[in-house]
Amino acid sequence: MEEYIPILMKCALFRETSEYEFRNLIACLNAQVKKYKAEDYVFMAGDEVNYISIVLTGIVEVMKENLAGNKHIVAFLGPSDMFAEGIVCTKSRISPVTVKIKEDAKILSIPYERVIRSCGRSCAHHIGLIRNMMIVLGEKNVNLNKKLELLSFKGMREKLAGFLLNEQRERGSNTFQVMLNRTELADYLNVSRTSMCRELSRMKDEGMIDYYGRSFKILDDDLLAGCLE
Repeated sequence: MEEYIPILMKCALFRETSEYEFRNLIACLNAQVKKYKAEDYVFMAGDEVNYISIVLTGIVEVMKENLAGNKHIVAFLGPSDMFAEGIVCTKSRISPVTVKIKEDAKILSIPYERVIRSCGRSCAHHIGLIRNMMIVLGEKNVNLNKKLELLSFKGMREKLAGFLLNEQRERGSNTFQVMLNRTELADYLNVSRTSMCRELSRMKDEGMIDYYGRSFKILDDDLLAGCLE
């Protein structure tokens, strides 16, 4: 566990927790590190989930299939990102999504009951953990609304502009790298890959953006924002 402390300290669940508090806290959480290979499944839609998980290494894909069997990417998660916290807080704890390993990964699993119930000593750092859990759930709800807003855009250019502007705000920079390749980005936006690549090329020619691989640079904020009007 020692080698993963710097990663875990960046996780939203342990926000504003000192390293001393973290070391005391992790001892009573009964957490376990699990190893996964690429293409392994952490759990599938319909499974009961009783653990909150934090990515230590690798990349994890969260996806959902519709009734027609078409896959839709919900998110890609990397080190210090957490998942399943919303699932375990439901009455049934049945997952509506499938979580699959994209790149070899190590994941920390924490029993749900160990997070929501304070230890017998009612220590301040465990109370802080519960508070952070509530904040994380609230932030996930906000992010879900952002995703719904993104998908509500009808035009290809609107969706791309919305996605890129959201990334810019979250990274605090006009230049950033996304975790998704072109196929994955098309799945995320629920659009055709060919049409999406064609539109990206047009936006580049018009001086809105520049890109290479997964790296993007917003050249003109006003032009890009104008796509949403």
